[in-house]
Amino acid sequence: MEIGVSTFVETTPDVQTGEVKSHAVRLREVVEEIILADQVGLDVFGVGEHHRKDYAASSPAIVLAAAAPQTKRIRLTSAVTVLSSADPVRVFQDFATLDAVSNGRAEIMAGRGSFIESFPLFGYDLNDYNELFDEKLELLLKIRESEKVTWRGGHRPAIDNLGIYPRPVQDPLPVWIGSGGTPQSVIRAGMLGLPLVLAIIGGSPLQFAQHVNLYKRAAAQAGHDVTKLPIASHSHGFIAADNETAANQFFPSTQQAMNVLGRERGWGHYDRSSFDAARSFEGALYVGDPETVAAKIIHLRKNVGITRFMLHVPVGSMPHEEVMKAIELLGTEVAPRVRQEVAKWEAEQF
Repeated sequence: MEIGVSTFVETTPDVQTGEVKSHAVRLREVVEEIILADQVGLDVFGVGEHHRKDYAASSPAIVLAAAAPQTKRIRLTSAVTVLSSADPVRVFQDFATLDAVSNGRAEIMAGRGSFIESFPLFGYDLNDYNELFDEKLELLLKIRESEKVTWRGGHRPAIDNLGIYPRPVQDPLPVWIGSGGTPQSVIRAGMLGLPLVLAIIGGSPLQFAQHVNLYKRAAAQAGHDVTKLPIASHSHGFIAADNETAANQFFPSTQQAMNVLGRERGWGHYDRSSFDAARSFEGALYVGDPETVAAKIIHLRKNVGITRFMLHVPVGSMPHEEVMKAIELLGTEVAPRVRQEVAKWEAEQF
């Protein structure tokens, strides 16, 4: 069972002071967070791609590369790369470069993305939303299969027997599919035999068991070895010394961020009762002391089939020292509990 962290490198106003950290400050802080995650024994760190003022990381590969020489073991992934509006050649080159700098620790998490700012920015039509992703994923996978590529599609100039460099240390370079949980996306990932990441950020996490089953059936029917396909979750959460401290520290920025998005997308108001319901044992928020968070992750592994858990922290802007403490607790107290209990449970299954 792998445990890690993901971030969108938010630069929203501080709930208490109204202060907004610069993109430069937040990017440097995130590099510190990646280094700490490695030091405390976490397995993976993911940085999400966004193209708007309240998120600082438009180029995850560069952020991860800044941390790569200062880390030893942790895997470095996007979370996600918005492949629909990107050039798969450049995506592959960026992450192959990261793979070289980190000596084989890079991953790509490819997704459509839940934000649409990158489409007009790079000259794409939102009416082509699904077609763009399918075509660009096809090209990305073709590039990782072969040094020289011949390819033609409808949204990018053709490539005629051209070499694409550098080649990564890992062969193949890992490509995960990020999914919000639609049946179509998990079935596609299974048919392609690609690892799956589920955004489990609302409702009951146990409802995603049906998506995992769909994924595994599609993979098996396509002839892939299901036992070799990892499945990850990306879930919001926070850890502190006790449950109430964790909740009280995490709620203000989460409420602010969720209500900003809610106004953009027509969601209802996010209040403390919604937050408290979501941090219950059956909810999708992993907020609490190390024992509480570990128990929820173990529950997710046993009942949904997740083999990698990524805690998304922070949501909105939080004090850097609080985020660093949460990462430390995730690595030193939560992860050992989870690994020990899951290893024992898995041994009993066979």
